Amino acid sequence: MRKQTLLAIFLMLFASVLLVACGGAAPAATEAPAEEEPMEEEAPAEEEPMEEEAPAEEEPMEEEAPAAEKTVIDFWSFTNELMTMAIAYEGVNPDVDIVYTMAPMDAGEYQTKLKSALGTDEAPDIMALEASFVREYVESDILMTINDLLPAAEAAGTYQYVLDVATDFDGNLKALSWQATPGAVFYRRSIAKEYFGTDDPDEIQAMMSDMDGFTEMAATLKDAGGGDVYMVASNREFENPYWANRSQPWVVDDTFVIDPKMDEYVELSKMFRDEGYEAQAGQWSEGWFAGMSDTLVDAEGNSKQIFCYFLPTWGLPYVLKPNATTEDGSGDTAGDWGIVPGPLPYSWGGTFAGVLAESDNADLAKEIVTWMTTDETHLSNWALGVYDNAYLAAIDPSVPEDQGQAAGDFVSSQVVVEKIVGEFDGGDLAEFLAGQNSYAGFAAAAPAVSGALLQGSDDAIQRAFADPMNQFLAGEISQEELYEVWKDSIRIEFPDLIVP
Repeated sequence: MRKQTLLAIFLMLFASVLLVACGGAAPAATEAPAEEEPMEEEAPAEEEPMEEEAPAEEEPMEEEAPAAEKTVIDFWSFTNELMTMAIAYEGVNPDVDIVYTMAPMDAGEYQTKLKSALGTDEAPDIMALEASFVREYVESDILMTINDLLPAAEAAGTYQYVLDVATDFDGNLKALSWQATPGAVFYRRSIAKEYFGTDDPDEIQAMMSDMDGFTEMAATLKDAGGGDVYMVASNREFENPYWANRSQPWVVDDTFVIDPKMDEYVELSKMFRDEGYEAQAGQWSEGWFAGMSDTLVDAEGNSKQIFCYFLPTWGLPYVLKPNATTEDGSGDTAGDWGIVPGPLPYSWGGTFAGVLAESDNADLAKEIVTWMTTDETHLSNWALGVYDNAYLAAIDPSVPEDQGQAAGDFVSSQVVVEKIVGEFDGGDLAEFLAGQNSYAGFAAAAPAVSGALLQGSDDAIQRAFADPMNQFLAGEISQEELYEVWKDSIRIEFPDLIVP
């Protein structure tokens, strides 16, 4: 039995040797992969989450990077109105950060701040310039020449007078505006019906198509109204129309010139004062505004009604309409107004944008000014009130609650004006004008306006005229003395100017 057992063991060992020699070790190789495969499968399983998590952690960093790389543009202005435009631009150009700085202009703070910054690192890339002093900058080397904006301006049909104001004496465009500010005459419909038998705009315009007709209407109001109805509130209503219709500028060949149109203005103003056609409510005074709501009274409390006001485009939404109704409800003339071009074409005010010649971001600054002043979609949005507070807050949640642009600003693009003029057949402004389309009224007046006479010295020369004019109207000095006092002020302001 033992022998048989030994023999069986011997045969089993012998069989094992034969299997190894013939490659029979395959079962061991098969087991090895079986043990290794789980390791190969587990390794990717552990690595894959790491590969997927890495991009998830990096993506926010990739999204934040552009914010840190935004191009910063410094934009200065004297009103918060243009903050709306800056935010709207950022909405379509998220890679740009417009840093908006506002300084008031009431006491000249804005101009002082701007002039102090010029030539320093604090100077803005883009600056807002009011019509009263834009020529001072246009005629200097402060602003960059932006003639490459002219094709866009031509395509937009920018009103010629807007281009004239912003073009220097060498024919170079130095600034541009998104708005045009033609002036018109706003009149009380109820007074027109009572004293002229009609309130129809075409008929009223025919009556006041020139200053002779305008004066005849003033006489009618005085005679028929018993001295309590006045054609205008202030003689300064005529100021901008007469300045705009001179035949030559204030300075010709370095010499101060008094155009014959000024004689007409002075004599007309004196006649309106002496004849009682003017209510003597100084422009921008409490009484001037009171006339808009029919609450103006004299020293004895007697009513003084005002028939008309000379106001530009912005005068309707920002001056006349807000002051037509008193807070206590004692006066309300809303819906009792009409608009006509009036006896003389003119413009009043307006804001332009220029690019600093030394800007480090001049190309982008020019792109922004081009968009501000010629982009049709933007100008339509601006005029139609699309940029309201909700629109701005969607771009910048920190925007003040009162920030936004109301409908009605008259834009400088004739192409846009023609496209949107019908939108103003209704709405608040049309209701205020008894259904009349104010945009259509200004569109009719704008082409006749000229900006060819404007010069950088205009603001100082015209401001110097105010005091001696008031003295003349009060009977304190003669017309000849008025001119001499005016000239003396100009000699002090411009010592190098020839003042005959």
